[in-house]
Amino acid sequence: MKINNRLSENNLRKPLEGEVLGTIIQLVGYDRAKVKCADNKIRICRIPGRMKKKIWLKENDVVLVAPWDFQADSRGDIIYKYEKEEVKKLKEAGYQIP
Repeated sequence: MKINNRLSENNLRKPLEGEVLGTIIQLVGYDRAKVKCADNKIRICRIPGRMKKKIWLKENDVVLVAPWDFQADSRGDIIYKYEKEEVKKLKEAGYQIP
């Protein structure tokens, strides 16, 4: 039997260079969400096809955002959704969550 220990410190998905943490403030439709990011910018973020039906997003979820190369201040992609326990671990590690 395989045990999925997603919360171990080594497996916790931390923001890499060019990625920011954010909180979903509104789902706007057409696979997009309005996200308030840790750098105090509000971005319209695209929900990729690989996440659409596997991971359900709702308001106040903490997500990892990759800003686009162009329009970096207003657009981005949601690349990961954090669970409640993972959010606690991020706060303990010193990450600021908007």
